Amino acid sequence: MTVAFIGNPNCGKTTLFNAYTGANLKVANWPGVTVEKVEGAIDSHGVHIHLVDLPGTYSLTSYTMEEQVSRNFILSDDVDVIIDVVDASALERNLYLTLQLLELGRPVVVALNMMDIVEKRGMEIDLHRLPEMLGVPVVPVSALKRRGLSVLLHAAIHHKDRTHPDQLIHDHPEITHHKHNHHHDFAMVYSDVLEDKIDQLRVLLQAQYPDLQNYRWHALKLLEMDQEITAKYPLQGIEAVVDRSYETDIINEKYAFIEEIIQEVVVNREERVAATDYADRLLTNRWLGIPIFLAVMAVVFFLTFFIGDMLRDYFESAIDSFSALATSGLTAVGAGEMLISLICDGIIAGVGGILTFLPNICILFLTLAVLEDSGYMSRVAYIMNDVMNRLGLSGRAFIPMILGFGCSVPAIMASRALENKTDRYRTMLVTPFMSCSARLPIYILFSGMFFPENAMIVAYSMYLIGIVVALVCLLVLHLFQRQETENILLIELPEYKQPSLRTVWISVWNKVKDYLNRAGTIIFAASILMWFILNFGPSGYGAMNDSFGAMLGKILVPFFAPLGLGYWQISLSLLAGISAKEVVVSSFAVLFDGVNINSAAALATLAASMGQMGFTQLNAYCMMLFSLLYVPCAATIATIHTESHSWKWTAFSVVFQISVAWVITCAVYQIGSRLF
Repeated sequence: MTVAFIGNPNCGKTTLFNAYTGANLKVANWPGVTVEKVEGAIDSHGVHIHLVDLPGTYSLTSYTMEEQVSRNFILSDDVDVIIDVVDASALERNLYLTLQLLELGRPVVVALNMMDIVEKRGMEIDLHRLPEMLGVPVVPVSALKRRGLSVLLHAAIHHKDRTHPDQLIHDHPEITHHKHNHHHDFAMVYSDVLEDKIDQLRVLLQAQYPDLQNYRWHALKLLEMDQEITAKYPLQGIEAVVDRSYETDIINEKYAFIEEIIQEVVVNREERVAATDYADRLLTNRWLGIPIFLAVMAVVFFLTFFIGDMLRDYFESAIDSFSALATSGLTAVGAGEMLISLICDGIIAGVGGILTFLPNICILFLTLAVLEDSGYMSRVAYIMNDVMNRLGLSGRAFIPMILGFGCSVPAIMASRALENKTDRYRTMLVTPFMSCSARLPIYILFSGMFFPENAMIVAYSMYLIGIVVALVCLLVLHLFQRQETENILLIELPEYKQPSLRTVWISVWNKVKDYLNRAGTIIFAASILMWFILNFGPSGYGAMNDSFGAMLGKILVPFFAPLGLGYWQISLSLLAGISAKEVVVSSFAVLFDGVNINSAAALATLAASMGQMGFTQLNAYCMMLFSLLYVPCAATIATIHTESHSWKWTAFSVVFQISVAWVITCAVYQIGSRLF
């Protein structure tokens, strides 16, 4: 059987889904739509269950691509049971989606999540009365503490054939007679005016579409003038019934019923924990919010460098020993000089150099995952809303940019949550300026070599510059493409909570696994390719200065010279970095005669020799700056094309990013060389 998990954003749905599936997930795109779906499979109670985690949505009224996907999948015949994950601590808001799901006429089980927060607030929920009012099973669970999981699946299995509600017990003391008497059939019953119109539309639908399922739900959508349903099921004579949109009326009556539910099932409703409200007075303060966000990110990078560097020493020693062992072993078996150079100076120097930065990458992923799961990241969109409004966007557009600190690919994909196409395109254009984790090894390498006393501050400045450049570009675009549409931010600020260790672990592990996969594929192949083009030239195997790589790098030198990067080795490494930004570092290890970038002493010697070439701290800073801003990796370029469905826009994005990188880096170098 197939079970679909649906719920509001931040209701704990993904944590619950992960509690069932662990890291055994399958991630892909919905057919024909660039929206990610997450699937898993488990065996429970003797049944093989296919689980689908749908994108978070507040309602079944589709505005964004995620909402459309959730609605279409729920309406399809692929779903046997819908598990509606409800945040018990925000019952009033979550029940709106619940009532919409109940009107679909499909098997629904309510998972009442975050009961631990309800208990902390001193509240209680009547778990006998709530199922009576909704007509479906309500199972209390705690995804964080993994409670009630087996009971929830047991209820789903035994409820999969129930398309009609269980016994409904409503109490309406103010109504002595109800014209339609639908309280035995539906959880949500509307006023006589709306019920009259629903009945009239049902008659019309039955006459014109005799094979249609759930006439009541379709009638409600026609009353709301839902564009998709209205276009798909045109009705003759509908004008006599639907003289205007009744969406507001339906929403108001739903919330009136929700208020009735709350009054009957929630005890001690007035008891609340003020910790979240108190924290938000500080963290979302108009004047303090942004400085606090910058301070939080500074702490993130302090941990990334301080703890990561301590662990990196062990990785460096291990890879250094492995390289020496490989060299002696190959020499002992009589391997040729070329083979030894390929393996040690090419593969081990390239791939091993990237693996030494794994501790720093892990710390970065870990801190970002903790911030996201704690509920803080949605506050960032809120505090940036005023700034983004001045740039013609809502604060929601800042969410993809924040995700860009991890990886540009999912960050670009996150722009699909924006309703306006122009907003999506503008956000995709500037998101690559946010410093992804793949650039971190570049910062660590060059800041450690040329700014050993202030490496963390120099690297942190790259992240700040990325944000500033993105915002300035958005401002320029806004001045040239002024829109009259109002950008309103509607976003939930969830309860602050202790991050789930399981959720954080799965998030970090998936990202680390992707990093290792890139090291074993793209970077491995790039290191071998780089070794070949640097050791072979028109005359065959020989000196690096006469190689094909040197020839190509020297062709690029005039382009990079005004930026302070007029060295053929630097030019070639930046070109190779288009495949993956980590390749800049792995190429660097191969380009400079297989230098051991895992050794602090070797790096100090290399920095001194580069200094004699004229490569100073200013040049190193410009190297990091250009690496931050120039064209993103090939995977990001492919994602931009997938999301925009336009090669023209993709080409424009690449040219735009290279141009911005060249102009800014050139300005920094030319001004800096005159001042210092």
